[in-house]
Amino acid sequence: MKVEKNILVTENLSIGYKSKKEESIIATNLNLNLSKGKLVCLLGKNGIGKSTLLRTLTQVQPKLSGIIKINNVDLEQIDINTLAKNISLVLTEKIPPNNLTVYELIALGRQPYTNWIGTLTKEDIHQINLAIEQTHLQKLINKRCDELSDGQLQRVMICRALAQNTDIIILDEPTAHLDIQHKIETFILLKYLAEKLNKTILISTHEIQLAIQMANTLWLMTDTELISGAPDYLIENDKINQIFDSNTIHFDKKSKQFKIIKIK
Repeated sequence: MKVEKNILVTENLSIGYKSKKEESIIATNLNLNLSKGKLVCLLGKNGIGKSTLLRTLTQVQPKLSGIIKINNVDLEQIDINTLAKNISLVLTEKIPPNNLTVYELIALGRQPYTNWIGTLTKEDIHQINLAIEQTHLQKLINKRCDELSDGQLQRVMICRALAQNTDIIILDEPTAHLDIQHKIETFILLKYLAEKLNKTILISTHEIQLAIQMANTLWLMTDTELISGAPDYLIENDKINQIFDSNTIHFDKKSKQFKIIKIK
């Protein structure tokens, strides 16, 4: 029997915001884990704290309390450069206007490994070219980034994270503003990275149907708790409905879709 290795673990983690006067807790007592080779989708309504959780796991935002470990090492003991060799992060913010080519943007993923001048070694170039090949971007590498569609740019950002060559890739709403074709293609790509390249992929998303079909594990974030489990288990045990506490929609287990409740 294959034993899964937990690459990221939290213990009694509390997330939120702290000011000089007060502490605003968004979620508490989070005991989570991420395993190698898995695609995990974080689901929840707007404003529930999904982005806060992702930012806290990547040390972009400080935790309130608790422990985060990567490969059994406390996150607070890992310097920024070492952390960048373990976790790559793709946020929703669009890159500012610039004249970078696709290749140059992807090459920025190698910054944790280059010297202060930014000189690319043979290994850096190998990782960049490998990432381009794995994301099928060969025909776009000489284009300027501001010439790309939203779907193309999202794939380039994933490619940059892949060139960073980390075990963990975390993405905040990677399919936001994409059409249905590019949403599906992005999920297929992320599933490939998890299964074939043994990457640990964690994404926040509102694409519930795609998440149910593609994810190994779902994290359901509600007002009171975070529920983790395989999609089929969570469906069978009526956990999906807890994402939205509403009188207007209901999750139908048979069709695996949210449906509008008919008003008599």
